[in-house]
Amino acid sequence: MAAGHDLILSGRNVGALEALCAEVGGSALVLDLTRPESFEGALAGVGRVSNVVHNAGVVELGAVAEQGHAVWSHTLAVNVVAPAELTRVLLPRVRAERGSVVFVNSGAGLRANAGWGSYAASKFGLKALADALREEEASAGVRVSSVYPGRTATPMQAKVRSQEGAAYTPEAFIDPDSVAATIEFVLNAPRDATLPDVSVRPGPR
Repeated sequence: MAAGHDLILSGRNVGALEALCAEVGGSALVLDLTRPESFEGALAGVGRVSNVVHNAGVVELGAVAEQGHAVWSHTLAVNVVAPAELTRVLLPRVRAERGSVVFVNSGAGLRANAGWGSYAASKFGLKALADALREEEASAGVRVSSVYPGRTATPMQAKVRSQEGAAYTPEAFIDPDSVAATIEFVLNAPRDATLPDVSVRPGPR
């Protein structure tokens, strides 16, 4: 918003989405990321699009030996397939603006630890999507970046800590505003520069 952009915020929980729009400004776009076939219709009325930030995600911890195909299918659908389809649908508009696509990945997109197989696989897949898109769209002037936050104080992190059987202490993790500031930095980088991969880790306190 500081850069003069209008925000379009997407989600499937109408009440939560409208509350967020009221808090930060912007308009709501109701999307169910498990239904990629609905994206084109939902986005038909959207006009100019300069930048796309993919930051939705789901996580379910568990060993490979214990997680069935339903967990894998849902995780990959939300974390990889939905961003790929949203990007495909919005790409002509982003090209027209010589804009940017930012994929909010995870430290798990760079290293897979025990119990994180399905989530890490989805984030490795998201990195592959970003890397391929970056090469494909460079000639069109589209910049593509991946941001890899470490553990961040969000409701998802609270869920993860619960699954790990550990206490959730928000002050021990990265402030979400710090991740948002990093994304803003990536989007506002001078046009003669691109930031392909940016890792965000807790700093000294």
